[in-house]
This record gives sequence, C-alpha cells and structure tokens, in this order.
Amino acid sequence: MPIHSTAIVDPSARVPVSGNIGPYCIIGPDVELGENCHLVSHVHIEGPTRIGSNVRVFPFTSLGMAPQDMGYAGEPTRLEIGGNNEIREFVTINRGTVKGGGITRIGSHVLIMAYTHVAHDCQIGDHVILANAATLGGHVMVEEWAVVGALCPVHQFVRIGAHSYIGGGTTVTRDVLPFSKTAAARDTHAYGINSVGLERRGFTPDRIRKIHHAYKVLLASKLNTSQALEKLKSEPDGGDDVAMLVQFIETSERGVIK
Repeated sequence: MPIHSTAIVDPSARVPVSGNIGPYCIIGPDVELGENCHLVSHVHIEGPTRIGSNVRVFPFTSLGMAPQDMGYAGEPTRLEIGGNNEIREFVTINRGTVKGGGITRIGSHVLIMAYTHVAHDCQIGDHVILANAATLGGHVMVEEWAVVGALCPVHQFVRIGAHSYIGGGTTVTRDVLPFSKTAAARDTHAYGINSVGLERRGFTPDRIRKIHHAYKVLLASKLNTSQALEKLKSEPDGGDDVAMLVQFIETSERGVIK
C-alpha cells in the first residue's frame, strides 16, 4: 500500500493494502483500519482503535488518545469508528473510560467537521453531522441523522434525538427532542420540527403531520409535559414516530429542551 516515507506505522497495526497513509502520520499499536482508508497527512491514531472501510481522515486529526478524564488510569479502553465517514482537520476523538462502558463509538456515514471534539464514551449514530468546532462532553449520545451546528458545546450525558437540528452557537445542557429544530436566541428553545430534514429523508406528509401535531401538543398547548404525554399516548393513530418521541421524553434523565 502507499505509505509515505515519513509516516510511522507500528508493526502490530492492521493496515490493508488498499489504504493510503500520507506524510507524517503516526499509527500506534492495536490500531485496525478497514479497506480503502485514506489518512491525508499528520494524522495520529492510538489504540485500541478500530476504523471501518472508506474513511477519509484529514490533517492534524487525533484519534483514540487517552480520555480527558481525571479518573482514567491507563485502562485499555477503545475507540470504534464505522465506515464511509469523513473526519476533517484538527478533530479529536478520545477513547472511552471504564466507568463509561469502555468504548467511544462513531457510526457510519458520519461527517465530522474541522475542530470538533468528541469526548470519552460518546455514542454517535449513523448519518450524523457534527459541524465545525462542535464540542461534545463525555457520555453524550447523538442519535441517527441528527445535526449539531457549529460552535455548539454539549454537556456531559446529554442525549440528542434522531433527526434533530441544533443551530450554531447553541449551548446544550439538556436533552434535545427528536425531530426538533433547537437554537439559542436569548435562551435555548425548541422551535418546532425539522420538517425540511424530514422531507429530504423521505418522510411522508402523513408522518410529518403526526409529528407536527405531537409538537403542537407538547409546545403550544396549555398542558404541562406529563399531561401532554398522556394525551399523546391516548391518541390511537400517533404512529411509531410519536411513540419514539414520547419514550425519549419519559426516559430523559436531564430533562428536555422545550
């Protein structure tokens, strides 16, 4: 495989011949790359780390380094990254911690833009976009198809629901509702549903209508959250999307942004 003469690859690393290792890259022990991975240059990967196929990593990215956790004592925790991802310049993704399950996990078809930080034990679903300088604290869960805008700090243990969109510069300290558009004006609020994103992903008008109705009950009625949930659960034709939304709220430990 093409390995630049300035790259350093540990003999125990598993690197397929279909890949490309650019100048000044460092690949440590216990690192496994999938097929057709391209490390452009100045990429540093420590193990244990496993990366799927067709992943492109841009310069000055750091993957699999020890977590920034004062309780970490050198345990062999892991980083797992799926396939078909693009990881841009100056991104940092840390391994997990024992108390957090031991694994930081990135799904597939994920775009991680420049200067993003993904801390220990985060779980990132498929088709997620983390825009420039998004900063995820430890144990954050980002569900599939969510978009985290540029310059967004996300507090530890926050969940970001599927198909949600967070506007740039939003400080996120509570869980973000699935399907929502959430942004900060004077305060951080949910501003209805991410209808454009749902249409692009093939949601039918009927599915979008049901989600929109659920949001009207949650955000625009005079019912409190408990009353709104009971009303939504009592309606016979809510569908799977509304059921997922209800379950997300009922299982939230930090509270949700409304």
